[in-house]
Amino acid sequence: MESDLLAGDPLPLERVLFVHAHPDDESITTGGTIAMLVERGSQVTVVTCTRGELGEVIPVDLPGLEGDGPALAEVRTAELAAAMAALRVVDHRFLGEPGARWLEREPRGYTDSGMRWGPDGAGPTESLSEDAFCAADFGEVAADLATVIDAVKPGAVISYDSNGGYGHPDHMRAHAAARHAAEVMGVPFWIVDTDAAGSALRVDITAVLDRKTAALAAHRTQIVVVGDRFSLSSGPSRLIESVEGFTPVRTVAAGVVAWKDQSLSIRMLAWVLAALAGAAVGGITVVNHQFAPQILGATPPVGIVVSLLVIASLLIGLRIVFSGRIVSGCAALGLLLAVGLLSVRSPGGSVLVPANAAGYALTYGSLVIAGVALAWPNFGTFSRDKLGSRTESKGPTRP
Repeated sequence: MESDLLAGDPLPLERVLFVHAHPDDESITTGGTIAMLVERGSQVTVVTCTRGELGEVIPVDLPGLEGDGPALAEVRTAELAAAMAALRVVDHRFLGEPGARWLEREPRGYTDSGMRWGPDGAGPTESLSEDAFCAADFGEVAADLATVIDAVKPGAVISYDSNGGYGHPDHMRAHAAARHAAEVMGVPFWIVDTDAAGSALRVDITAVLDRKTAALAAHRTQIVVVGDRFSLSSGPSRLIESVEGFTPVRTVAAGVVAWKDQSLSIRMLAWVLAALAGAAVGGITVVNHQFAPQILGATPPVGIVVSLLVIASLLIGLRIVFSGRIVSGCAALGLLLAVGLLSVRSPGGSVLVPANAAGYALTYGSLVIAGVALAWPNFGTFSRDKLGSRTESKGPTRP
């Protein structure tokens, strides 16, 4: 099924994050879409994972640049800045640097892992430097990308397909890390489709084709632009296509509005309902917490155990579902008020919460559960352990 970026809204347009491995990748595969989104007023963030230190150099008037990683990185960084200006992108970040680095870690740089051509196409190099992108811990890379997602709050993350387009190890690592971070953060993930004709989403970039062409030309060390065609060091010239294609890998249900984006009236209704639910659970647990049936001569405290489990399920469940403390706090308030009021001796002298083990467990246990549920860090907050849950060996192996 084909879709037009301008006709429908299969790709959230307000904020979009693009993840690329090297300078020039953003212009070659997504330059037109980036320019189109910027033209429509979207907030576009481009993350580049390395500076392409091991790339080939096309111009013959730049002798000695190829093989000199730091020097080539400096030139390609300047080229990337010019390409971003051509596409009118104002938010570009290098992975590992401030703004694209997990807050608990010192800033770092990821360097080009390199690639060699073999009988079956692109493949990994025989050795890697310690700071190479593919030598880095997968969880660390994913956590850095998740930091960007957490800051930018994009409606979609876009990167390569699982083969990285043509098998470059850095491209495949960028895909794997971006996809994993997007999944953990609950953001739709899209891949660049090299066969635009059969893509789920086709973006007509005719209106901004000149900007894409200018961005390609900015990468002088890597790309030669002649008229409406461009060429890389690896092959013949190609037409600068007027259509770019994308395919969703992970999407969210259409029409679903996140809790944080709900109106104040909806939030207030949820608070009231949570308080009522808490009060109801409090009343039910007060009535049933003393239940202790005779089983084989023993009287297990079934009532208090089930009561505390129900209380914990309610408060922790609300924390997880609503990704915050207010709704769960309202439920805790209603529950504790109900338990407190029903614990008071009635005018007739009856006591629903007697001063015995089960009574103390209900009174203080509900307080402890409420305190822990509300004090615990947000369940939606990402962590390195969660992001690094996939086991991978270091090295330029396919993720």
